[in-house]
Amino acid sequence: MSATSHSDRDGRPPWAPPALDTGRLEVSLRTLELSVRGRLDGLLQGNHLGLVPGPGSEPGEARAYQPGDDVRRMDWAVTARTAEPHIRQTVADRELETWVAMDLSPSLDFGSAASDKRELAVAALAAVMFLTSGGGNRIGAVVDNGTGQVRLPARGGAAYARALLKKVAETPRAAEGTRGDLAKLLESLRRPPRRRGLAVVISDFLGPTDWQRALRGLGARHSLLAIEVLDPRDLELPDVGTVLLSDPETGKRREVHTTPVLRKEFAAAAAAHRDEVAAVLRRAGCAHLALRTDSDWIADVVRFVVARKRGWSGGAA
Repeated sequence: MSATSHSDRDGRPPWAPPALDTGRLEVSLRTLELSVRGRLDGLLQGNHLGLVPGPGSEPGEARAYQPGDDVRRMDWAVTARTAEPHIRQTVADRELETWVAMDLSPSLDFGSAASDKRELAVAALAAVMFLTSGGGNRIGAVVDNGTGQVRLPARGGAAYARALLKKVAETPRAAEGTRGDLAKLLESLRRPPRRRGLAVVISDFLGPTDWQRALRGLGARHSLLAIEVLDPRDLELPDVGTVLLSDPETGKRREVHTTPVLRKEFAAAAAAHRDEVAAVLRRAGCAHLALRTDSDWIADVVRFVVARKRGWSGGAA
């Protein structure tokens, strides 16, 4: 459904991502960086990956088994010696290469709450950059607004990270009727093959799930994280009488009357699609973080990171 995107900070709640106003882009990105660092700092331990903690590849210390631990990490030598089940902890690799598939197709150029989805997607990228930076780690991105891909090579350093974020934020908005291709975007991360690392997909995941095969292929080599960017109007229709609905990626428009029956059917279809997306991500072994334009997105990131850390430290993931 069409809506007017917010273009200034006035009237936005304090947790909302800043508007990507081209006239004040540098200030907006600096505000975003300070917000992310101010609220996410302390979630990291050293320079290890904080957003999607994983078992890593270097052997660490053994500790007593706790319910919910992965039995594949069982240390049988220590278990036999102590007569108590132990698992072998591993530490994260010292250098991480992160690649981000950034979907900026026209369906993200929309927002009915504190921001539009594109602004929230850029904010999510800023969080990924902060939570995977340091220690020689590198980050790169492939960005697609539906008119073609732009590849930004993986490099390290805070200055490059800021330049990458600015480049992504400056990606022009495609004309209405431009269709994105998430499957093609994911395939671009598979070929040519890259060193093992973290692959992050930022999208609203609307439309058919014809990208699942590409995601599974990507997961065969990399750890996966999907950040789903949502707006309330993606999930339900308001009770506003007659409204003009538009599909920004096909250009089709339709005037409808938001009757209780229509609203119920729309909400059911939207919930079914979200369940399908979640199931596809789960089958691919992909961590899943959902962010909404009407929610404190940094608080949602914090909860996600804390839950992942708790899962890897001994509880059920």
